[in-house]
Amino acid sequence: MSLESWRKYSLLFVIASALLIIFLERKFPYTKSQKFFRDGFVNDFIFYTLLQSYVLGILISFIIESIDNSVQVSRLKILSHWPAWLQFIFFLITHDFYIYWFHRLQHNSKWLWRIHEAHHSNKDVDWLAGSRSHPLEILINQTIEFAPIILLGAHPAIAIIKGSVDAVWGMYIHSNINVKSGWLQFIINGPEMHRWHHSDLVNSAYNKNFSTKLAVWDWLFNTHYFPASKPNKYGLSDLNFPSNYLKQIIFAFRKYDKY
Repeated sequence: MSLESWRKYSLLFVIASALLIIFLERKFPYTKSQKFFRDGFVNDFIFYTLLQSYVLGILISFIIESIDNSVQVSRLKILSHWPAWLQFIFFLITHDFYIYWFHRLQHNSKWLWRIHEAHHSNKDVDWLAGSRSHPLEILINQTIEFAPIILLGAHPAIAIIKGSVDAVWGMYIHSNINVKSGWLQFIINGPEMHRWHHSDLVNSAYNKNFSTKLAVWDWLFNTHYFPASKPNKYGLSDLNFPSNYLKQIIFAFRKYDKY
């Protein structure tokens, strides 16, 4: 299959997955009172999902290309002899392990927290809430995510597939779906645990459940929080977070500190 076909089908996969998740949110809501067009919906969809992701995608591609031209590691094609499915699993697990620790560090560093708090600012958590992230956070994480795929000589389609899975999984773990995963929640992350991570309980759930795709990291490193109840509130109760996109970006560089 050509790269153009991979791009086309991956886009269709993301759109179809989004529509399915939206349907399941309305059919089996985690929080029944939550509205579809909640506060910040347009801001998250237009500025974060469409405009910011497009611009940062171009910038990240430029950064990776510049690195590649300097070090020329990709010429060695270190992983090119691996089957594509193994390449995908390798990058899925290694990046997920990285993102767990970087995410955990963000919650424990007053500087890194500044570029992460936007992600916690939504008072309603749904399929679109995960898109709200500061551009510096996206720039760091996606460069670290996609640079090894290119530099280690993986199949070009791996980056497309990985990006699609990331997008869909991000929608899923933030979704307002009343999922009952059972024993799978010990392995695969879902909204059951991750919505607790977005609650306003600073002393309990706030600094727990850092995993993205594989919940096993939280159980392995004892950062899980999984009570039988449901969160009452979400967001940053200790901050008056702005509603405007540009003000949200600038807010990370404010003078006062929450610590």
